[in-house]
Amino acid sequence: MIKYREFQQLRVVVVGQGYVGLPLAVRAAEIGHRVVGFDVDAQRVKRLVRAESYIEDIPDSRLAPLLAAGAYLPTIDAADCANFDVAIVTVPTPLRDGVPDLSHVEAAARMLGQHLTRGATVILESTTYPGTTEEVFGPLLENASHLTAGQDFRLGYSPERIDPGNATWKLENTPKVISGIDPASMEAVQHFYAPLVETVVPVTSCKEAELAKLLENTFRHVNIALANELAIFAHELDIDVWSAIDAASTKPFGFMRFTPGPGVGGHCLPIDPSYLSWRVQRTLGRNFRFVELANDVNNHMPDYVVRRLIDGLNRRRKSVNGSRILLLGLAYKANTGDARETPAARIAELLIGMGAVVQAADPHVLDDAHPRAATLEKLQRVEVTPECLAAADAVVLLADHDAFDFPLITAHAPYILDCRRRLVGAHVDSL
Repeated sequence: MIKYREFQQLRVVVVGQGYVGLPLAVRAAEIGHRVVGFDVDAQRVKRLVRAESYIEDIPDSRLAPLLAAGAYLPTIDAADCANFDVAIVTVPTPLRDGVPDLSHVEAAARMLGQHLTRGATVILESTTYPGTTEEVFGPLLENASHLTAGQDFRLGYSPERIDPGNATWKLENTPKVISGIDPASMEAVQHFYAPLVETVVPVTSCKEAELAKLLENTFRHVNIALANELAIFAHELDIDVWSAIDAASTKPFGFMRFTPGPGVGGHCLPIDPSYLSWRVQRTLGRNFRFVELANDVNNHMPDYVVRRLIDGLNRRRKSVNGSRILLLGLAYKANTGDARETPAARIAELLIGMGAVVQAADPHVLDDAHPRAATLEKLQRVEVTPECLAAADAVVLLADHDAFDFPLITAHAPYILDCRRRLVGAHVDSL
């Protein structure tokens, strides 16, 4: 039985100030801890020092008082991380040629290890394959600090569950899965998170917590792939897949609603299931067929969007070459500026390669946060005006931000390919 202790102010370091780390750092500072937010991106840190947030979930108004009170210190100087009681690592874990890239996790462990002292707690939140905390992260901390995990310091894993742009489920009210390498580590991890969130969910090992995160995202990935493939076949069979999904959604048990779209993005779905697939292949020598099939379907949805757009233009006696095409939404999902792994990048590349004049509008994605792609310097950013809509040969709705004026779009765009089923009209094709 884990006993709760009275709140005590801790010196907390959060490594990585992105979509996961910044909300965690702010929340920890708001409840009374002294927090250092470390990041290697100097421009990002400069913005935070000026109380300028780059994440919709954290408004400037939450940063300013914490900075003024000295409760939150954004920094790129590793020396500021010294003497921490608790350190949490929330750095990216991308794929490189299909192989997990833990270089950011490893760098964070080496840096923290230089400042690690007896009695401190280190928690990994970055999504990764089962075994990372104990087999990679912990040994690096030990090597850098000359201390022993479990004996001299506490070590645990708690998967992040941040959903950018979600107005209902935030860090505070989303149940927090926690784990430790031993009972003392579990107690330390729970002692830190319990005041931050409404519910903590202890599991018996770090590997189980790591697998739980991958299971969550693999479940979504596979079911979205099912909805996407259904959309392709339903269109060819002249069936309204959206109507079928609506009908199935009336069942109060045994069904969970997933909808098709132009592809998957963000850090989670395009990457996390592949971490699990890689681990299974490397350790067991077997293929995780569900993940591989889902990857194949979801990765090719941008190509399908372009094919549907070509068909729509052909029916209007127009070719892609020379057409003006307006993409609405560069983010991977609605109401966020997160353009990581966004399918909009692939769609834009394909259209530009076919000779289209491609424009894009997104109220959330900043000019300096374009999806990274070789040809996107040719992508023109515009405002959604009646004139801009009317001048487009085709408008493609990729991310259905609430900030878009949907009646305006429907009224002025001559042809629309709606990948999110938000628009209605004789000139609107749904994915």
